[in-house]
Amino acid sequence: MQRYLPLIGRILLGLLFVMSGVNKITGFEGTQQYMASYGMPMTAVLLVGAILVEVLGGLSVIVGVLPRLGAASLVLFLIPATLIFHTNFAEQTQVIMFLKNLSIMGGLLLILAYGSGPLSLYDPTAADGSEVAGTRP
Repeated sequence: MQRYLPLIGRILLGLLFVMSGVNKITGFEGTQQYMASYGMPMTAVLLVGAILVEVLGGLSVIVGVLPRLGAASLVLFLIPATLIFHTNFAEQTQVIMFLKNLSIMGGLLLILAYGSGPLSLYDPTAADGSEVAGTRP
């Protein structure tokens, strides 16, 4: 069971970002307008960047290809996103979203600290020195 739990955790963490990125693609104009309502400049450029970070970072975490890089990019993405969009603490929903993002950052920091675990495709920083799935105990 311990062999599979890191994979399940990575799927649960990464799926959120992949789906969020895909939703931004399908609702590009609406997301741009939402970003602009917070006073963000160059919304098209920033939105494309957000999509790339979310989709590629999420997939990196899920499949375990350079998972520490993917996790780090997602943490760096979450910091400004959380501070820009989820700091209206007068609204209970925003408090929950703020705390949710902090919790997600916690999970990503665990990947940064310990790597992807077994059943990942390529983690050159694996604690046991292996790089390819199936070679780890």
